[in-house]
Amino acid sequence: MPPSPDSVAPSANESPLDRALTLLLAGEHEASLRWAAALLDNPAVAASAGFVVARTLAELGRPEAALSALELCIHDALRSGNLPMSVAACCELRSQGHAPDARLDEIAEAFSKDSDRLQKGARPPSLPGQKNEFEPLSGELTGDALLAEADALLEAQTDRTATEREHGSGLTKVSPFTLFSALGVGGLRAMIGVFDMQIVPEGAVIIEEGTIGAEAYVVARGQVEVQRARSDGEEGDHGSIRLARLGSGALFGEMALLSRSPRAASVIACRPSIILVATKEALDTVAAHEPEVGSELADHCRRRMLENLVRTSSILSAVDPSERPSLVDAFVTRTFEQGDKLIEQDQESDGLFLVASGEVAVLHKDGEESTMIARLGPGEVVGEVALVLRRPATADVIAEHPTVALHLPRDRFHDLIKKHPAVLSELYELAVKREEETSSIVAQEATDIDEFVLV
Repeated sequence: MPPSPDSVAPSANESPLDRALTLLLAGEHEASLRWAAALLDNPAVAASAGFVVARTLAELGRPEAALSALELCIHDALRSGNLPMSVAACCELRSQGHAPDARLDEIAEAFSKDSDRLQKGARPPSLPGQKNEFEPLSGELTGDALLAEADALLEAQTDRTATEREHGSGLTKVSPFTLFSALGVGGLRAMIGVFDMQIVPEGAVIIEEGTIGAEAYVVARGQVEVQRARSDGEEGDHGSIRLARLGSGALFGEMALLSRSPRAASVIACRPSIILVATKEALDTVAAHEPEVGSELADHCRRRMLENLVRTSSILSAVDPSERPSLVDAFVTRTFEQGDKLIEQDQESDGLFLVASGEVAVLHKDGEESTMIARLGPGEVVGEVALVLRRPATADVIAEHPTVALHLPRDRFHDLIKKHPAVLSELYELAVKREEETSSIVAQEATDIDEFVLV
């Protein structure tokens, strides 16, 4: 007889909570409960364990016990400063038919910019877990006996939280969360109230590269990996390039709130994860009633956009990090709809464009015929040939999708290169290379056409 799923120790990369979530997603509710309930007294994971216990008990037909577990989860999330996990528990409260309003008020008061509990500086490291000493509840516990044991463990932790509330202990300082803690109580309360929650298994694709997105996400518990497909010429023949791994508390996908361009990368769960998700439509509605939310969202997205450009743009990376803010300040943000022209062939360029999001097509026209020279995405520069080599543009540059670009007007260019001569060097090399590539592609296109002409 094969061993039961909860009698096998987790692998080296799988935590007990990973196992509990995996079993929950597989419908192995009693096995999940044995793993999660045994974690309720572990301060490092108590909030997440309470969440899994609550969902499992609800699936097993124990709504009152599930409610107690959710209250425990929210308390421990607030105690440990885990805003996303506390919001996830409120989403679960809502899904189980309970009003989460009072708890959402409590969360907003704890994490808003004016909160007395908010501290400056980096978030303290997580407490160590108990992986080596951990054992799930006995596999011999099933049915009513298992539920009774889970009830006893829940009661013990509920007594502990009651004592903490009575004596005002356990509410330590919390570190600010990106974007969320820049808001006042009203704005934060409105924003967290529109999030939904999903539990995803390891390997789940949360965002798919190339698709149009309209959601922003927060990792409440777990880990995700950001991947981009390899492009022609990049090292390696197949597969994807790993760009980053994001853990609990990370915000991702929010650029969809600023741009309607296709997703620039995929995001895949690398362990079972609890994810918060909010749609652009819901957040726009909040922003309409709470202007502070709209302002902070726009500022956050612009900062993130610039951070991404600094990592991907050879032009910005050529400048000393201390000089980059003043360099970026010289650019103006412009948006283009699909089909809009950034640059027109045979015309003088009105400046330099740095693609921030979206994609542009570079097309050379010869009479009625057009030749595709390149498709360029975030981090790429266009307009440098006309600007640096001082000649009319050799191609049209057209937005393939809704595109956001940073524009450096022509009259600011000379002042900028005086301050940052490294930029001129980068642009000159790029302009010469691009002009040669354009000439080569156009000549090859003409040769290909001639080969099909029959006399």
